[in-house]
Amino acid sequence: MNAAPAPSPVPPASAAPAPRPAASAAMPSRLAQFYALTKPRVVQLIVFCAFIGMVLAVPGLPSAAQWAMMAVASAGIWLVAGAAAAFNCLVERRIDARMKRTAWRPTARGELSGAQALAFSALLCAAGSALLYLAVNPLTMWLTFATFVGYAVVYTVILKPLTPQNIVIGGASGAMPPVLGWAAMTGQVGPEAMILFLIIFLWTPPHFWALALYRVEDYRKSGLPMLPVTHGNEFTRLQVFLYTLILFAGCMMPFVYGMSSWIYLIAAVALGIGFCVYGFLLWRDYSDQLARRTFRFSLIHLSVLFAALLVDHYLL
Repeated sequence: MNAAPAPSPVPPASAAPAPRPAASAAMPSRLAQFYALTKPRVVQLIVFCAFIGMVLAVPGLPSAAQWAMMAVASAGIWLVAGAAAAFNCLVERRIDARMKRTAWRPTARGELSGAQALAFSALLCAAGSALLYLAVNPLTMWLTFATFVGYAVVYTVILKPLTPQNIVIGGASGAMPPVLGWAAMTGQVGPEAMILFLIIFLWTPPHFWALALYRVEDYRKSGLPMLPVTHGNEFTRLQVFLYTLILFAGCMMPFVYGMSSWIYLIAAVALGIGFCVYGFLLWRDYSDQLARRTFRFSLIHLSVLFAALLVDHYLL
């Protein structure tokens, strides 16, 4: 620890008090750094998907008690998801420092130490797990904790640096939010929840590989065996297109199984065709700009698809 600076001479009585902007600004800045570790935009999408699982698990309009349960479960899932994101930032801080997309993260810049990030992650995970166990149900807590281990340890530590199929296998952790939401409201995992899991599982590879295509130099510098680095641009583009076709079929499952009706079907068909068109164009005539547009559309695809499930659930 650095030694404290020597005290300054006492100013004359007529001098104005010295301003102290650093002390007043330090706390908000540090809070912002810790908040950035939770990857807020990613966690927001996770909680949104979990919330959809909660709502779909409840027939009709939820009661006041069920709305309260949803709020508590969402908070618990947010805390554990934020913990997983913070642990990911800790483990990958040196990799993040070599990539333009992630070099701004507080752990990559050295603004937060490894010990601080680890303590923050542990605190969030413990708080979220306790909240889910005590206020929701043990099944949701254990599933959420398993998701934390799957993402933070199995994917980040083991799969990501070892295989170009990391995002496919590790995508199982990212597909869990609707299952967590369903378990929170029912205390079990039903086939409907697994259909939602399947949709996100199939959505993850074309979503992520579109990003990896135009960030390939970043991943090459990082040393991670991402598909565009190990198998090349053309092969990855073909995989994106093929996965959009498989995803299109997977998105029909809620209608086929009977958990949705024509409102969802129309949205799923329109979004699926749009994603397939992007995938085809990306395969046949690549550009970084098109890859960016495909990545952005993938976010719209999942958000609108799940919103359509929600609308369908209440209108029909």
